[in-house]
Order: sequence, then C-alpha cells, then structure tokens
Amino acid sequence: MCRIGAIKSKEYLHPRKALELMRSQQKGHDNSGFAFMMQDLGGVFENYKDLPILSMACTNEGMHIAEDILHTIGFVRIMQWAPDVRNDIEGLNIEPMPNYVFEVFNYPHSYKYAPKEEKETLLLDTRLRLRKALEEADEGYVYSFWPDLLTLKEIGDPRDIGTYFGLWNENKEFCSKIITAQCRQNTNYDIVRYAAHPFFLQGYTALCNGENTFYEKNKLFQQKLHKGYIGFESDSQCFLYTLHYINKILKWPLKYFKHVITPLPYDEIVKRKDAEILLRIKASLSHLEANGPNSMIAVTPDGTMFTTCDAKKLRPVVVGKTDDTVIITSEVTGVNELMPYRDITKDIYPDEREMVVVDNNLNIERWKQ
Repeated sequence: MCRIGAIKSKEYLHPRKALELMRSQQKGHDNSGFAFMMQDLGGVFENYKDLPILSMACTNEGMHIAEDILHTIGFVRIMQWAPDVRNDIEGLNIEPMPNYVFEVFNYPHSYKYAPKEEKETLLLDTRLRLRKALEEADEGYVYSFWPDLLTLKEIGDPRDIGTYFGLWNENKEFCSKIITAQCRQNTNYDIVRYAAHPFFLQGYTALCNGENTFYEKNKLFQQKLHKGYIGFESDSQCFLYTLHYINKILKWPLKYFKHVITPLPYDEIVKRKDAEILLRIKASLSHLEANGPNSMIAVTPDGTMFTTCDAKKLRPVVVGKTDDTVIITSEVTGVNELMPYRDITKDIYPDEREMVVVDNNLNIERWKQ
C-alpha cells in the first residue's frame, strides 16, 4: 500500500514534518519514492502569493526548452529558488535530475488585468504545453505551474531523498501552511515521476492510498471531459479529475463529490428528501464512480482539506488535531510521531459514508452521506 499524509497548520511548517510523518509509517511503503506539495507558502515565496510558481525537474536542454516557451508566451521570471542538493554524498538511493526548478513569474503584460478564470486557463495551457514539449524531447517533468504552490517528486528512498535535498535541516526560507505527501511509487504501472502523488490541477490537490478498480471506466469517460485530464499514469489520478469536474467545472457543492464516487444503493436513495438529485447523479455520472480499496486526501483551491474512504472502508485513514495543526494520514503512528501530546480521544477514524472536512480555521466537520 501507499502511505499518504497531509498537514494543515496555522503556522508555517518545513517539509521535514512531511518526511517525519512518512518515516513513522515506513513498514507500509517500499522506499521507492517520496513526493510532496506545499501550499500557502511562506519564506522566500511569501511575497509572491498571487504569481505563478513553476515546479519542474529537467535536464539543461529541458531548461532551454521551457525558457523559450515561457518567453514566447510572455511570462517574465522575477524570482528563482533552488534546493541546495548534496551531490557530494555517495551511495544515496535516489535517481536525481540535473536541475530542479522553482521559479516565480509575472503574467504576460496582456494578462495584467485579465479575469481570474482567464489567468487560470493560461496557466493550465502553459503547463500542458511545457509538459508536452519536455516529454517529446525526453528532457524533464513539469509538475505544477500555479500561484502559491510548489511541487517536488523524486524516485528513491525517502530518507535519502530528504538528505539529498537538505530536507532534514529545517529553515524558515522553505515553508508552508499546507503540506501533502506520499511515500511509495506507483506499483501497478511503470515507475515514473508523474505517477507519484500528490496530483494537482487548477488549485485542486489529491492523493490516494489503495487502488481504483474502475480506473479504465473512469479514464475513458474523463478523457472526453476536459483538456487537463491527461497522463493517467496512476489509477488514483481519476479521483483528482472527478473532484475537479464536480466542483470546478459543474460548480456543485463539495458534498456531492462523495455521492459521485461512492453513490448510495438505490433502495437507500429513494427514501431520502434529495432522492431526485441523487438519482440523477447516479444515472448521469455512473462512469465516475470509484471502486476498490482506497482512502483519499484532497485540498481545494480555497484551502479546504478533506478525506474520504471507499464504500467498504478497506483502507485506513485517521485525523488528529491540536490547537494549531490538523494531520490526516494513513496510520495513527504518523499522528503519534508529530502530535504525541494531543488528546487522542478526539482522533477521528472516518467511516465509509462520510467526508471529514477541515476549514481554514482548523474546524473539523463530519459530513454524512
């Protein structure tokens, strides 16, 4: 099984916390990779919250390809940050790329006063164009191009990845208030960086422990719905695309996401006051239903974090809380590692018919399906 985790805090946190969260669950993963996403950034990125950050791993040629595309579109780089990698340490179990790029850009001049939706479309189109160009040339990977968000994905032992990128040494330059992370690379398909969770699209983040046995059905349907639904290197990407489609494209309230991926049985639906709505969802979006043992964690564009499970609760997930931090993760050992003095009687183990939702004030609600 994968191991996934998310930390949401009122204070800025260094990604060492995500490493510690995953390390405590080491028996549940195979040391084949570590990936994380940081949102609501502080440190060197705190003054650029409205500007897009490019997160990319590439060769030297890949750098030139990306720079040419961005220059042609009209993006202007205003800040660049790079991790201080440890090339001097031998024997690390890691497959590093030559360059790790985290750059902040000004929008093209013609988009200075453009509506939010137009800017979001531009960022998506640009990321897709960069990804296609680097894939065709086999020169790198583009993970995200979005404001106030940074992504790193790597293949290897999480401990060695942490050492290589200096992540075991906490500092105030590299921090955020939301961190999502996964250990263990893809095992159902080829091991590639794009297959590592978290997955991201237009402000939505998702990661999953387990599998989606309706992957092919989801994929065939989703490929026709939106230009951003690409790759499908992992069956778990389907959860991200369904979340994006329900909440962003259809503009439905978040609560309906659960009714789409794990719809109630017909005999239960017809007894409810909202039966007409739920029956229409069940009929029209049956191809987005998920199946198999899985639990997922997600973050929406407004910073709301939530978790939900499959309809039989076949994969674990736990929510722990202190006054200033909430952790959602695969095993309680992770919460114990980072929150040893919390009130464990307030821990939440979500059941198969609910979403546990955390708002920006760290209030927790349990939405029953």
